[in-house]
Amino acid sequence: MPEVIETIVYRLDELSDAAKDAARGWYREGGLDYDWFEFVYDDFERICAILGIRLRTRPVRLFGGGTRSKPCIWFSGFWSQGDGACFEGDYRHLNSAARRIRAYAPTDTALHGIADTLQTVQRRNFYQLRAAVTHRGRYYHEHCMAIAVDRDSPVGQDMTADAEDAVSEALRDLARWLYRQLERAYEHMTSVEAVDEAIAANGYTFTEAGRRFG
Repeated sequence: MPEVIETIVYRLDELSDAAKDAARGWYREGGLDYDWFEFVYDDFERICAILGIRLRTRPVRLFGGGTRSKPCIWFSGFWSQGDGACFEGDYRHLNSAARRIRAYAPTDTALHGIADTLQTVQRRNFYQLRAAVTHRGRYYHEHCMAIAVDRDSPVGQDMTADAEDAVSEALRDLARWLYRQLERAYEHMTSVEAVDEAIAANGYTFTEAGRRFG
C-alpha cells in the first residue's frame, strides 16, 4: 500500500544556526557546478589582448555534438599548496600597452607593473622580443608554463642578458594575477551573504537539520 509521509520543510531564515551552516555547506558543494569563472576569463582575455598576448585556443565539444573554441586557460584551487593558474599563448610588443592597461584598469597596480616591465625590457631590445608560452605537466600554476623568449631581429642581434628572465617573470606574474582574481571571485560567491541570497532566490527548502528537501 502506498503511504503518505508528511515532512515539515523550512526556509533558510527559519533554521537554527547549525542547520543554516549545513544548508550553506550543501549549496557550496553543488551550487557552483557551472563555469562560474567565465567572466574572470573574459576579463583576462581582454587584458591579454591589451598587453600583446594572443591566447591559444582548443576545441571543446558541445552537448549538441559540435565544437567551439575556448582559450587555453586553466586553474586549480583553492585549498592546496600547488594550486594556481596558467595559460598558453604568444606574446609580442604592442604600442601603448602600458597606457592602455591603465585606461582599462586604472587602480590595478599589479597589472601596471607587468605592463611597465614588459615595456622596459622591450625598449632595451628595440621592441623585437617575442615569447611562446605552453603548458607542461598535469598541474596548473605559473611554474607549469614553459616560456621560450627570443628576439626577432632582422640582423640577428642577440637579446639583452636580462630579457628572458624579465619577460618570463612578467608572464608568470600575469598568471598569478589571474589566480588571485579567480580566488576572489570564488570567495565572494561562497560567502555567507552570497550563498544566502542564492538559496533564497531559488526558493530552496530544508529539513530541520538543514538537509536539502526534494
